[in-house]
Amino acid sequence: MIITTEREIIALIQEDKWMMKLLKCAKSLNLPDWWICAGFVRSKIWDVQHGIDERTTIPDIDVIYYDRKSIEKSVEKEYEKALIRLLPTVPWSVKNQARMHSIYNISPYSSSVDAISKFPETATALGVKLDVQNNVILTAPHGIEDVVNLRVKPTPSFCGQKEQMKIYEERIREKNWQVVWDKVEISRLDSK
Repeated sequence: MIITTEREIIALIQEDKWMMKLLKCAKSLNLPDWWICAGFVRSKIWDVQHGIDERTTIPDIDVIYYDRKSIEKSVEKEYEKALIRLLPTVPWSVKNQARMHSIYNISPYSSSVDAISKFPETATALGVKLDVQNNVILTAPHGIEDVVNLRVKPTPSFCGQKEQMKIYEERIREKNWQVVWDKVEISRLDSK
């Protein structure tokens, strides 16, 4: 099976009991503007595109939300603890996107989807959540073409500025995705 459309990505996730369990768990927190994003979605797609039947290891499950009223890191940690109580074997990571822009030294985000659009790589700039009927909703601010075609390249937010390009290059080295998914093509930047 090769994934080519958003509808196929949604179906793939809806058919995955483990992914749906995690999505329902995250939904139970009733976080404002929440999503599970990045590797949770990308890794599933890349596994399928590579014909890998057994799920590859994900270092963490990124749950994001957007709440300008409460930007303390301690609040995020309380949400993480709540998720750990529900599913203790899952490596949860919860981040309020109303404060995360400062890590990349860019302008504040206006929403979680805005934050996802400014993730370093287009193939990682993906998120999923559940609607009220527990149907999967996918956001892909830069489309799905790169992720389904196994391409890694920087989002527009990580092109041009030396500091952002350096972050992108460091992530590429650190993630070392081609060890697991050998068909992935990575765009390198001149960040020197």
